[in-house]
Amino acid sequence: MKRIALSVLAAAVLCFFIAHYYEIGWLKAFSEAAMVGGIADWFAVVALFKHPLGIPIPHTALIPNNKDVIGQNLGSFVSDEFLIKEKLEMKLDEFDFATKSTNWLKEEKNANTISSLVVENVIPSILKTIEDTEVKRFILEQFESKMQQMNFGEWVAIGLESLSKDDKQAKLITNVLAILSKELELNRNEIREKVKNATPWYTLGVADKKIADGVFNGLYEFLDMAKEPDSSIRKKINDYVLNFISELKNSPEMQQKISKIVFEFTKKPEVQEYIGSIWIELKNAVLADLEKGELSKIKFNITKMIVDFGKSIQNDRVMMNKINNFIKVDALAVLLRNKKAIGDLIATSVQSWDKKEIANKLELEVGKDLQYIRINGTVVGGIVGLVIYFVEQLL
Repeated sequence: MKRIALSVLAAAVLCFFIAHYYEIGWLKAFSEAAMVGGIADWFAVVALFKHPLGIPIPHTALIPNNKDVIGQNLGSFVSDEFLIKEKLEMKLDEFDFATKSTNWLKEEKNANTISSLVVENVIPSILKTIEDTEVKRFILEQFESKMQQMNFGEWVAIGLESLSKDDKQAKLITNVLAILSKELELNRNEIREKVKNATPWYTLGVADKKIADGVFNGLYEFLDMAKEPDSSIRKKINDYVLNFISELKNSPEMQQKISKIVFEFTKKPEVQEYIGSIWIELKNAVLADLEKGELSKIKFNITKMIVDFGKSIQNDRVMMNKINNFIKVDALAVLLRNKKAIGDLIATSVQSWDKKEIANKLELEVGKDLQYIRINGTVVGGIVGLVIYFVEQLL
């Protein structure tokens, strides 16, 4: 555009020489006025952004020299003319943030974009910044803290009490007795060997078999009697269990003992190592899944969750209205509360710019249109010169 404007001015200069050479009066008047208009407008346009020809003429380079004032006025203009409650309310009502955001979220490609960002950048970055030892320590501390707060004795009592109802306790005892009978039969030879080792040497093994069979028969008879629902042994077992449950429910000391046993079990090195390894296993599983790219289950679930969230919110008009009202009330309050700060931010931002930089930026933005001023100045100046010439001839 500068070259075009310069070409128009050069055409006026060429017309001037032609007019003088051929003594064409009207062309001379046109070209002279056109040159004056073109050069004057060139001066005016250049003076906005810099000193013409580098000469520090007063009232030139207006924008660089007045950038602080421009920034202040721009900040005041925005805060005073745009950040007004009535205008902001109208614009926020028109915007309908809830509909626009949920429409965007329920599009699978948009949800996939968000999930890609999460699985490719957010999650790996978080996992890399986390120290494994610190996480293990945190998990163990939290686990021990929660364990100390739990009353395992009460839980055991509640569990056993539920078994005592609906014949569950009777079935459990029957199953236990059946297991004991089976184990007794499976360990017959081992029991005989123990009986043999326990009898005196001088019996020469004669009494071993009788004693072992006596033991077996006595135990089998006891277990068979216990299996009978109405047997005294079964009743004693039931009474023992019920008394144990009642005592466990009402005895803080017994509950504390059971809780202590469980807590001491969790303090074993093997248990501690297993608890600490949960984080490593979880971390490795997450990283392995993320490496699958588009086949990642985590990414698929995040995408689905985002799409479903957008759809579900959009179908809930109450929630949509709440979101819009929330955005309207909160955004409006923030903007109005900080309108002066926003104006000051604009002002200080402009004031912090380099003089040459701001001149170049503004010239690139509006310079094209300003070159039309030079072109128009050359053409209009020539036309005015032509009018003056004809008026002079008439007079």
